[in-house]
Amino acid sequence: MGSGESTGASTDGDAGGIPRIPCAEAGPKGAGAGARGAGSGADGPGTASKGAGAAPPARPRSAVVAALMLTMGLVALDGAIVSTAVPQIVGDLGGFAVFSWIFSGYILAATVTLPVYGKLSDTYGRKPVLLLGISVFLLGSLLCAAAWNMAALIAFRILQGLGGGALQGTVQTLAADLYPLAERPRIQARMSTVWAGSALAGPALGGLIATYTDWRWIFLLNLPLAAAALWIITRHLAEPTRPPGRRGPVDWAGALAVFACGGLLLFALVQGGVAWPWLSAPSLGLLGASAALGVLTVLIERRAPEPILPGWVWRRRTIAAVNLSMAGLGLLMVAPMVFMPTYAQTVLGLGPTSAGLVTSAMTLSWPISAALAQHVYRRIGFRNTAATGIALAAAILFSFTLLPYPAAVWQPVLIMLLLGGALGLFQLPLIVGVQSTVGWAERGTTTASVLFCRNVGQSVGAALLGAVANATIAGRLADAPVPGLPEHLDDVSAALATPGLLSAAADEYLRRAVAAAGDHIFLGATVAAAASALVLLLLAPRRFPVLPEQHGE
Repeated sequence: MGSGESTGASTDGDAGGIPRIPCAEAGPKGAGAGARGAGSGADGPGTASKGAGAAPPARPRSAVVAALMLTMGLVALDGAIVSTAVPQIVGDLGGFAVFSWIFSGYILAATVTLPVYGKLSDTYGRKPVLLLGISVFLLGSLLCAAAWNMAALIAFRILQGLGGGALQGTVQTLAADLYPLAERPRIQARMSTVWAGSALAGPALGGLIATYTDWRWIFLLNLPLAAAALWIITRHLAEPTRPPGRRGPVDWAGALAVFACGGLLLFALVQGGVAWPWLSAPSLGLLGASAALGVLTVLIERRAPEPILPGWVWRRRTIAAVNLSMAGLGLLMVAPMVFMPTYAQTVLGLGPTSAGLVTSAMTLSWPISAALAQHVYRRIGFRNTAATGIALAAAILFSFTLLPYPAAVWQPVLIMLLLGGALGLFQLPLIVGVQSTVGWAERGTTTASVLFCRNVGQSVGAALLGAVANATIAGRLADAPVPGLPEHLDDVSAALATPGLLSAAADEYLRRAVAAAGDHIFLGATVAAAASALVLLLLAPRRFPVLPEQHGE
């Protein structure tokens, strides 16, 4: 590392006046939790070195790296492939009114289990948690292929998501365990490449399967891939040696409270404004219940000897700043990933495949930028690199609102390419940086908290920006100067997709309304990006307190 990062002399606690975190609260004694060195950062480099504890990782076998990428590919391919087969699934099983829960159920289960798996991996090791996650994901895939109706498919997708939560967090944690800090960007860039390749290949592969075979093969395809990853990891993965940690009782009460609180909150965000109005009794009841469960969760976790969500995750400036800024990333991602395909089809007049390629442009530049990010943060540090990336992202997102109507296709494609480059510069330094400030026994919990906040941010963003889009289009419909427009928001997509249903004037007016909604969505995403930049600059320490034994390897 260069001069950009500290080895423990610049600390979270000293920089921000946060009190020292007691060792018993920060993590298992002697387990390399980095409780005093990397946690509050109140102690010097000597304590941090003792806290890290884990022996320097040996270079992982290529088979292990391939297995990690294959495991990440299971998660990355899942949504991209399944989304293309929705018409065939609905045509076979029915349940059009609830088909969105094929995705929402999976995301909800994966998100709320992230903190649980993170803590379990810190207590019992990454390998057993990863093997458990792959096994559950494999079982869920097999049952999804055998689903006899939509309700069964949704239930099995939730089971699949329970496994997906273990895969998503544990693979990222293992990448940090197996690679020293100097080489960690390489494995993270490879993970980004897996997501980029899945975004490009998934829709095409799913379309081929849905067109020429039965949709059930989309889930059966996971079986050989999961089985191969399971075999390779069982045979070849040997975790780095570490001092024995204290294995207290598993905080099952806390795990259940986290699951219930997160589940109710995400359910309220997914269904609000869709199944019922935001200010209706169901929405208010669910939000109120999730708030009450949140208070209960805090009380349970304060008393637990080994809490699932330990307080130090939010008391340490570095981790708290990364969590909040990653929540902003999840929120702003709704604009390019969720709205851009609709904009490309509705405003630009592209087909579904071409619209998907517009969005995929972002996934081409993201891994390239992530691979190059290390050359930047070695000079100016993790925080400043990430802040530069998210500031550029804010400017790029805002540029969307300046596009003419109708825009040339190359213009949003260029915006997506630039956005991917900016976000690669933002995300990778934060993940690598925050993982480098904790020891082995806290890395799983830390990584899971980052991913959890990003997923929750995306759910909140879908609700907020979706409400903004609906309000914009509803306002334009109410003040429409032309007759023949749809009376309800639910009829807008069908009206635009059916040639000849609207007059030329009504069609043009409605497309302009969708374009205006896009401007407002991207403006909201710009605000989220700017907020993430402010969080980093105001809350994160200028130099992350990197543990000495992970520094300069």
